[in-house]
Amino acid sequence: MLPVVSVTDVADRYDVIVTGTDPEGIAAAVSAARNGLKVLLVDGHDRTMLGGLMTVGGLNMIDLNYSPKQPFILPQLRESRYLNRGIFQEWYDQFDGSAFDVKVAANVFYKMVKNEKNIDLLMETKQMSPITATINERTAVTGLQLTLKDGTERKVSADAIIDATQNADVAAEAGAEFTLGRADIGDHNSVMASTLVFRMSGMTQEIWEKLGKHDDTGIDRMSVWGYKEAKEYESSDPSKVKMRGLNIGRQNDGTILINSMLLFGIDPLDPKSIQEGIKTGTAEAPRIVDFLKKRFPEMATLQYDGVASELYLRESRHLKAEYRLILADVMENRKHWDDIAYGSYPVDIQSTSDGRIGTVLMKPSQYGVPFRTLVPRTVDGLLVVGRSAGFDTVPHGSARTIPVGMATGQAAGAAVKFAKDTKMTLRELSGSETEIAALKKQLTKQGMDLSRPNLSEPEYMKSKDYPGMLVSANMYLTSGGYDNDGWGLDGEANVQRFFNAVRVMRSLHPDFFPGDMEDVLVTMTDKGTNPLSLEEASVLIASAMDLPVTEGAATEALLAGGFLEQGTLDKISDKEKLTNGDYYSLIGDLSKHFLTPEHVQ
Repeated sequence: MLPVVSVTDVADRYDVIVTGTDPEGIAAAVSAARNGLKVLLVDGHDRTMLGGLMTVGGLNMIDLNYSPKQPFILPQLRESRYLNRGIFQEWYDQFDGSAFDVKVAANVFYKMVKNEKNIDLLMETKQMSPITATINERTAVTGLQLTLKDGTERKVSADAIIDATQNADVAAEAGAEFTLGRADIGDHNSVMASTLVFRMSGMTQEIWEKLGKHDDTGIDRMSVWGYKEAKEYESSDPSKVKMRGLNIGRQNDGTILINSMLLFGIDPLDPKSIQEGIKTGTAEAPRIVDFLKKRFPEMATLQYDGVASELYLRESRHLKAEYRLILADVMENRKHWDDIAYGSYPVDIQSTSDGRIGTVLMKPSQYGVPFRTLVPRTVDGLLVVGRSAGFDTVPHGSARTIPVGMATGQAAGAAVKFAKDTKMTLRELSGSETEIAALKKQLTKQGMDLSRPNLSEPEYMKSKDYPGMLVSANMYLTSGGYDNDGWGLDGEANVQRFFNAVRVMRSLHPDFFPGDMEDVLVTMTDKGTNPLSLEEASVLIASAMDLPVTEGAATEALLAGGFLEQGTLDKISDKEKLTNGDYYSLIGDLSKHFLTPEHVQ
């Protein structure tokens, strides 16, 4: 393991300061340096290696974003094609497989940083806070107030800051606005579960090959994924911790790292809560290992070997950016004029509690990530890269992946140079089609692949019920799975399923749905088997809205009030037997009264 050495003489001024040494921050710093900028790369944790979550946190399996255009001839013998390439590909090419040894990865990151003479690296700062000023009647970040490891305080000025901290802490302190967790869909109390990676020792090639032979399990040289039976583990406290299927990453020292423990109730912005989560996970990990050894004979000789020192926090802040990535962008494989990265990873939604399971919502082919998603609406001189950039909570399930974050980091580093040369603010740059086109051209010269093939329209978009299905998916009322074939549009709906859907909407938007549906449900028989009629659906909706209606006239009342649209009703082929798609369309009509316009497009 290479010793990480910090700069001994921090300058008073840099062209750009990058906060955070997770992969996104490293990509941003390297990109800025290669574009001729003087860079301070600074970390505010007690880390002794670079790579953050991927190394210190032990998350050594990469969620890869594959190109929709893969080699056609003998694909099994040829390298897969990944989106974006650039600095991510430069780093990833040092490994063989979808996982990596964390020490090797940290060394590669460190060499990449140290090879750039324009980067000053500063580790283990005790505190870093933005310095702001009012410029042209707007808040602008002008530098960073640092408390160094030895307690010394330094003020460092810069033309721009790129915030690559996991929670965008610097941007938040500077006054950038965010939503938290699932607040943008109405759930103000939930974030995706966190994970504490744990280790097992004693791995041999023979055991490794046995792991890969387990039913419904995949394997390559460094990764194993599957073992869905791990969710059978009986937690000591299901409200705080549970297990899902295993993601296993191999290490060079005979250990394996396992990402599968789900921790609930952790506030990602509260250090005490995070430490409590680590404490809970540390206590549970040996119990989990005992279970795995007994449940799976191929693991019987492996031993518990500790946990990672950092928690894997999947979700916290979501930037209110000049553009927010919405689910339609991902579902429809949209492109934008200012795309500086692309994603294709499945929309992977993890549990938020023991009773709320996760799901794979769908699998996009290739969608664009606009430069504007990195630009705060309210603060100048600042870009945010990584999972806390301008992504709504649902598309964030795909866009939060490391390869996308590194691509946005590379774009951010180059963008600061363009803003400096054109004497534009970063916000002004984000609105200039001419300069963004030049930025994309420069990124392409520097190894990024910003091409996009012509993609056919997904089959689900051809359905008359797609607009309502999109709204429903954004509230987790339906999902398509890895193959985009689980939407069930033509499946027969029933009373119970629709009641459950309205109950979810009611919990997310109680102001619009102040009523109680329970009494109405009691009067309906065979709720889980009998088909759902339009009038029954209307009665449930009206009761949830606390809207008084005459018996047999609920649909008419909702239509008269503008809550349902005649065009939607005309498309229902059998009003006595609604399909799932039919009721998604009813939800689509209703949503126009409680969602913002961008969430019903």
